[in-house]
Amino acid sequence: MACAYLHLDLDERRRIYRLHAKKLSVDAIARELGRHRSTIFRELRRNAWVDPEHKTYDGYFPVTAQDLARDRRQRQRKLLRHSALRHSIVDRMKHGWSPEQIAGRLKRDGLSSVRVCCETIYQFAYSAEGRNLGLPQYLPEQRRARRRRGARKPRGVSIPLQNSIANRPARIGARQEFGHWEGDLLIFRREFGKMNVTSLVERTSRYTLLMRNPDRQSTPLMEQIIEALAPLPAGARQSFTFDRGTEFTAWRRLKDGLGAETWFCDPSAPWQKGSVENTNRRLRRHLPRSTDLVGVRDRRLREICHQLNTTPRKCLGYRTPAEIFAVGLRETG
Repeated sequence: MACAYLHLDLDERRRIYRLHAKKLSVDAIARELGRHRSTIFRELRRNAWVDPEHKTYDGYFPVTAQDLARDRRQRQRKLLRHSALRHSIVDRMKHGWSPEQIAGRLKRDGLSSVRVCCETIYQFAYSAEGRNLGLPQYLPEQRRARRRRGARKPRGVSIPLQNSIANRPARIGARQEFGHWEGDLLIFRREFGKMNVTSLVERTSRYTLLMRNPDRQSTPLMEQIIEALAPLPAGARQSFTFDRGTEFTAWRRLKDGLGAETWFCDPSAPWQKGSVENTNRRLRRHLPRSTDLVGVRDRRLREICHQLNTTPRKCLGYRTPAEIFAVGLRETG
């Protein structure tokens, strides 16, 4: 199996400079570096500095060679060379698609002869050209610069230890059965009042529903869920998984109103309902904590749901949640 080609780095260019200054041949330098002679020959030819005014300063210099090579690679980046592909990617980013979703859908559709990965899109978004287009604001995290992920600090609220997630059937955890939901609340800044949003996510399809709540009282919240899901077939609303927040203490109403089971995550373990946690991160792009829900109409919440449910996901083979949810409804109906 052939080895992947690695570009020369600054340390290797420094060694080339020292060996070249000793008048070693290209073959000798290649043997010292363990490189093919053509690699060394091209390096000395393409990345040597030529001063148009002072010929005395002509020659091969490692830092200058590194800068020339980097500038050449940047000029040849795919998204700068292929304008149609670039416009298509930028348009999808502005519609809320993540780089991973864009790259996966392009590969699935096979409409472009140029292959791009999500890292290519991230690098372009954080490049000078991408910043001029304002692309970082369309990325999932909306950060000014790339950084390592930080672990989320879990929160814990006491609730009676019953219907623990440890007793939830394994088929639900493995996403082998349609009709099992996860729920959570989106909370906003305290100065905007107690209004919040319930987010519900179906586990197999990642289909999302949003409902506005005037406060965090559990009984009205559960009634909202019952009203929203009652029109669905019984097989499409079999169970719910929540964290141990006090807003879910009226969970028994779901059994009476929908015939659905309810499961609770372990204390301080929100990752056990990862589908809705992931969805909430996506929702924060549209509904940051600084949002005053008084000015957000229900129509806007439906538009956000539609955008999430019609955006392809890697975990779904780059199909959309709406497509998978429709299949589940047909099979359970």
